[in-house]
Amino acid sequence: MADTGYRRRSLILAICCMSLFIVGIDVTIVNVALPSIQRNFHASVSDLQWTIDAYSLVIACLLMLSGSMADRFGHRRVFQIGLSIFALGSLLCSLAPGLGWLVAFRGLQAVGGSMLNPVALSIIVRTFTDPKERAKAMGIWGSVFGLSLALGPVLGGVLVSGIGWRSIFWINVPIGVAAIVLTQIFVPESRATRARRIDPYGQGIVVVMLGSLTYAIIEGPNRGWSSPIILGLFVLSVLSAAALVATELRRREPLIDVRFFRSAPFAGASVIAVAAFAVLGGFLFLNTLYLQDVRHYSALESGLLTLPMAAMLFIFARVSGHLIASRGPRLPLALSGAPLAVGALLLTQLTSHTSIYYLILAYLLIGIGCGLVNAPISNTAMSGMPIDQSGVAGAVASTSRQVGSSLGVAVTGSIVAAGTGAAFISSSHAAWFVIAGCGIAIIFLGLLSTGEWAKATAQRNGERLTRRSKELVS
Repeated sequence: MADTGYRRRSLILAICCMSLFIVGIDVTIVNVALPSIQRNFHASVSDLQWTIDAYSLVIACLLMLSGSMADRFGHRRVFQIGLSIFALGSLLCSLAPGLGWLVAFRGLQAVGGSMLNPVALSIIVRTFTDPKERAKAMGIWGSVFGLSLALGPVLGGVLVSGIGWRSIFWINVPIGVAAIVLTQIFVPESRATRARRIDPYGQGIVVVMLGSLTYAIIEGPNRGWSSPIILGLFVLSVLSAAALVATELRRREPLIDVRFFRSAPFAGASVIAVAAFAVLGGFLFLNTLYLQDVRHYSALESGLLTLPMAAMLFIFARVSGHLIASRGPRLPLALSGAPLAVGALLLTQLTSHTSIYYLILAYLLIGIGCGLVNAPISNTAMSGMPIDQSGVAGAVASTSRQVGSSLGVAVTGSIVAAGTGAAFISSSHAAWFVIAGCGIAIIFLGLLSTGEWAKATAQRNGERLTRRSKELVS
């Protein structure tokens, strides 16, 4: 009987991993198709930025809301809704008649995507109650994500080269439909004992803040950085950030509890997440354009060249997990920044004839850094947090990752927006310096947020949050 129960739990894990696989593979597979999309729709670089950022920006805005909805209305129900929207959005992306439609459908895809991974994690946590089984399940979960990132470039290259860019979205539809059916049959419904209230004010401010900032960065090169609309959007973003802090401090159950940021490990992990995923997003965006538009490699050849980076990400994500278990998050965080910075600095010397071996060396280093940094972000963010706040803390860390990815594409794309050919290579050097700066920042923030002073702030803040939680319950 116990064995049957374990098999059922393993099946539930596999179903949850199906959602992670299609979301993870989407990260790299779309980037491989960007040059083909550009040629098909005669798109500009800013158009391509929106193709990526429409997805990551919407997810960043909705992750917290989706988690609250799942706690309130049921994890299985919201998970199935997310799968349905994601599959529908993918199908519509494959049928998009123009660039504007593609961007809109990518946003719809992201609405569904925001309901998948955080909710799937909640299902896994509730399914695997034994700590050892849960740890094993989380290890499998992380491995599937790494596998999806590694397969994305190659699968995308095969599909784009053999069938066309629209085919990259087809893969999500049958997997999504299968996951919906299997979820209905095998995954039990669950809800949080005490669901968090939905915060429409905080949600609205977050959308305005992130949307105005991203639009200003992407459209700045086209409209002019000193144009009234761009300057106004930057001001709006700053004012929205201030309004968010003021609003959330007054709410009993805020969308984002700004009190979390009194913990140095949490604040540091959030900024590291932004920096690390800005590196990943910026790398995938710039590298795809370089390999296909400048070096004139096919989509398949570009995918194969990117595979060493994805392989290192997969391998060193496992290494990072072992380091955290044996030494804590400080070592992998500090180690991750160096290969990211060095890899990006190597790419500041790119030419139209740079050796393949030189490129692969840089890709390996960036893959190592990205692999090392992800796991300790979550570990550090939850350091000192009360157990009943860990889910919310993890959701904020996930939101920071999406914000970083969105900003990485926006900033690096804006730097190279006006360049093609030799002009692209020249302007990309500045973008790679920005990415290298993110790697250096990760080193210092990793050391700062994991020291004794930082741990003391986490402990004090955890005690304050525990007292506040008890007051809310009573």
